[in-house]
Amino acid sequence: MENEKKLFLLDGFALIYRAYFAFAKNPRINSKGLDTSAIFGFTNTLNEVIRKENPSHIAVVFDRSAPTKRHIEYPEYKAQRDAMPDGIREALPYIDKLLEAFNIPKLYKDGFEADDVIGTLAKKAEEKGYKTYMMTSDKDFAQLVSENIFMYRPGNKWQPTTILGVPEVLEKFNITRIDQVIDFLGMMGDTADNIPGIPGVGKKTAQKFLKKYDTMEGLFANSNDLKGKMKENIESSEAIGLLCKKLVTIITDVPIGLDENNLKYEPINIKKTTELFEELEFRTLLQRITPKKETASTENSSQSAQFELFSQSNSKIKTNINLSEFDFIEDIQETKDIIIEIRNHKEFSFQLITDTDNALTGKITGVAVSYLRNKSYYFPFNDSNKGLIRNLLNDETLKLIGFDVKSAIKILNRHDIEIKGKLFDVQIAHYLLHPDTRNSLDIISENYLGIILTEKSSILGKGKTKLLFSELKADLITNYACERSLSIFNLFKILEKEMIESRVIDLFEKMELPLSEVLARMELEGIALDVKMLDNLSVELTKKLEIITSTIHNLAGTKFNIASPKQMGELLFEKMKLNKKPKKTKSGQYATSEEELLKLKGKHPIIEEILTFRGIKKLLSTYVDALPNLVNTETHRIHTTFNQSVASTGRLSSVNPNIQNIPIRTEIGMKVREAFVPRNNTFTLMSADYSQIELRIMASLSKDEGMLTAFNNGIDIHSATAAKVYNVPVEEVDRIMRSNAKSVNFGIIYGISAFGLSQNIGVSRKEAGEIINNYFEQFPKVREYMQWSIDQARDKEYVETIMGRRRYLKNINAKNGMIRAMAERNAINAPIQGSAADIIKIAMIEVDKEIVKRNMKSRMLLQVHDELIFDMHKSEADVLKSLVKEKMEQAVSLQVPLIVDIGEGDNWLKAH
Repeated sequence: MENEKKLFLLDGFALIYRAYFAFAKNPRINSKGLDTSAIFGFTNTLNEVIRKENPSHIAVVFDRSAPTKRHIEYPEYKAQRDAMPDGIREALPYIDKLLEAFNIPKLYKDGFEADDVIGTLAKKAEEKGYKTYMMTSDKDFAQLVSENIFMYRPGNKWQPTTILGVPEVLEKFNITRIDQVIDFLGMMGDTADNIPGIPGVGKKTAQKFLKKYDTMEGLFANSNDLKGKMKENIESSEAIGLLCKKLVTIITDVPIGLDENNLKYEPINIKKTTELFEELEFRTLLQRITPKKETASTENSSQSAQFELFSQSNSKIKTNINLSEFDFIEDIQETKDIIIEIRNHKEFSFQLITDTDNALTGKITGVAVSYLRNKSYYFPFNDSNKGLIRNLLNDETLKLIGFDVKSAIKILNRHDIEIKGKLFDVQIAHYLLHPDTRNSLDIISENYLGIILTEKSSILGKGKTKLLFSELKADLITNYACERSLSIFNLFKILEKEMIESRVIDLFEKMELPLSEVLARMELEGIALDVKMLDNLSVELTKKLEIITSTIHNLAGTKFNIASPKQMGELLFEKMKLNKKPKKTKSGQYATSEEELLKLKGKHPIIEEILTFRGIKKLLSTYVDALPNLVNTETHRIHTTFNQSVASTGRLSSVNPNIQNIPIRTEIGMKVREAFVPRNNTFTLMSADYSQIELRIMASLSKDEGMLTAFNNGIDIHSATAAKVYNVPVEEVDRIMRSNAKSVNFGIIYGISAFGLSQNIGVSRKEAGEIINNYFEQFPKVREYMQWSIDQARDKEYVETIMGRRRYLKNINAKNGMIRAMAERNAINAPIQGSAADIIKIAMIEVDKEIVKRNMKSRMLLQVHDELIFDMHKSEADVLKSLVKEKMEQAVSLQVPLIVDIGEGDNWLKAH
């Protein structure tokens, strides 16, 4: 209805927190280092509600920091809540600017929560004939729903927006009247607000009580009907129960007026919104409000911008990309003409299209190329033109620009195509500039170009009906491939310039790009696996699990599901009472993580058995039973994929399988390594492992005389440390002293605390503190370096490795102490861990170069932390050992020598 009075009241902080945590794993960080997650998400929420619902009146309501009546009546109210994240605190001034630019009023009242203000205004609006929508995910608002007041729960990627009226609330809570929502919530309590509720009363029990007794007061009046523990709980909880009911009741008589003129929805202020979006780098949103050039007047500009901003949010926004500039090329002469133009321009971007995502099995369907900023071509890959395309990609005079070049190299290699020209990888470039942010092409294109790329699933479909690219119509596959190729080309110039300005261009060209080619060769090579050995181990471990299960059940005195955290928690903390104050998860369940169980070690034999059970179970599912399924049916080898642009420190990680995480300290973990074997009996596995590389880097960076002397004189660093810390001669250092010193040496790099060290070496916190203090007294320059690194980070908001790799630390000056402390630990550790990663990458490039140059039969197979694994041909043993040791130890020049330990054997365990 055109003149319907429709009021939207938005729960400000609830929506801001929701927006912030939606990006928690991959926050949106702009070029200035500002976390814009909360602002961006909140902006989209506003856009969505205005576009879809067209409110006549609107306001955003906020809590105030001043105490409310609830805090006065119950001091524990919300007392357990964490401090506001810095990402939200920093966002609030921008959200204020956003609301001002959108002409949306911001409402609050000291002494009352946003819930109370919303409840009061909703009731007043109802009296004046409004339909009111309370936009929130907070279930407490259900108590306010009436014929004209609704809960409006915003949707997300997985769930649609839902509007709850009276029927929906009654059904959801399984009650007969709306006012029973208050009794229901009071009985159950609310862990988020630290409202305890009635002990032992959950959702189903509360519903049963309300059906029988109507209200909480009715329950207490009839407690004689109850029996046992429940009767005891109810009769002893009347006072706290009624208080809980009062705490969850939303106040609807807050002294605040309903100013209809103030709440009336007005068009956005184009100038202010544009300035704000430009500052925040919201390029996609900015595209929607930029008036068209042909617009005739200011009034029309405003209307046009208003329409664009609140138009369909999932429509594709294009910048410098015109679909009419995407051409499907089948004609051979046309193909030859375009290739001539590419050669004239000397550089082009490319996007391979394959029938599967697996680089080891996928067949090329076609290739899109771009050599101009606004033009792209798609070539189907077939017998007629594959020779022309091969020659183009082989041309060593050209610069080839791609995204995830490593995968492209693997795919092309399987089609007998070798890239010989100079490479540029947009994914790696973005990773070096923004190591802590997501780096899919879709996200980078949206952030830099304001382009929302077509999602693969939108044209191929999902599940059983999913199509292959080869089954698509020519226009669909052309548009998909060409917009990606064109995005890659446009991103290339921007990112190249940023890398030069940030001084990481050398790292990109001399380390990361050459490494991509090395990793591609390693992934294609793969490693052999003894599947029979793993099958036997699986049988052995399954039997062992059965025995441990029986032992656990006997110790518990009852059978229960060991894999169920809920049943485990109830057993350990309710029945066995192993901890008087057990930690709980956010859902209110007992925490039974490994970290929590380790705190209980020694209190009961069942803990050791449970930890052993979990360790074996995880190893079985993750490696013993999973590895054989990853063997390639064509090569009969395992081909892990190395992630070159994931870890913010610069370290490599791997997937399918994750070889970095195969445990080495347990007997069973060692057996898994036995399954990795040489190609055949003319080869053996060789391991080359840097010795204490991170400590050597620390010695070199800190220039501590004690550490430098030990390393330069070949003295065991852990014994030398123990001698200094315990003030005894080196020859009197015993095994325990050395072990403790080793924990300190490696712990210091990771910013270990006295408590952490005490847990690691089994001493009191006081003794651990004394060990750490003694360490810094004996190695004073280590402490000086650590403080210098923190100070540098505070000033620049980043730290660097010895090769210039940056780790950005936006929280280094955070007000929240815990968040700041984490950033400080990263400021100490990142240059060391990152430098170790840089060193082994340099070594890998140099070793690979020699293996290729000498046309050796031996192959580099795996990189695991500070270790390289080779398939060594027995005839090349002496040459390979000498070559690898030389290249690894001479990768960089430090103030102490780099030492590499070489081992060999008929499996990985023996080689290591």
